[in-house]
Amino acid sequence: MPEDKDLIAYCGLYCGDCYMYKGKMADLARDLRKEMRQAKFPDRADKMATVSYFSAFKNYQQCYELLGTMVRFRCKRACRSNGGPPVCKIRECCRKKGIDGCWECDDFETCKTMNFLKQFHEDNHIKNMKIIRKSGIDSFAKGKRYW
Repeated sequence: MPEDKDLIAYCGLYCGDCYMYKGKMADLARDLRKEMRQAKFPDRADKMATVSYFSAFKNYQQCYELLGTMVRFRCKRACRSNGGPPVCKIRECCRKKGIDGCWECDDFETCKTMNFLKQFHEDNHIKNMKIIRKSGIDSFAKGKRYW
């Protein structure tokens, strides 16, 4: 996938690096569910679960449901095209301020609006924004990014 400046999210993450945007995991989960249905695996899993070596198959239904959730685990559009969380406070804030991204705001390193990103990305979005501030968007899109 070519680096594209339009894939730089307002928060400094790069949508092109995201497994949700790429969709590969969602496609694999979809394909695995299909294979399991075609092989009539739900019936086999119940029978296999009675053998101690295959006892984990008693959780087959939970696994199948998790894969179903992963099928829906995709963004069809990048952040700047309203992809990602439908009500993204970061996107709203940047648009309200009329800025291209948080890196243009003096408070980006201490902004509480971005706190929810830390549990998924630690401080990688902050590192990216520092790179953008120092080197510019073109350089960031072509260079090393943190996810």
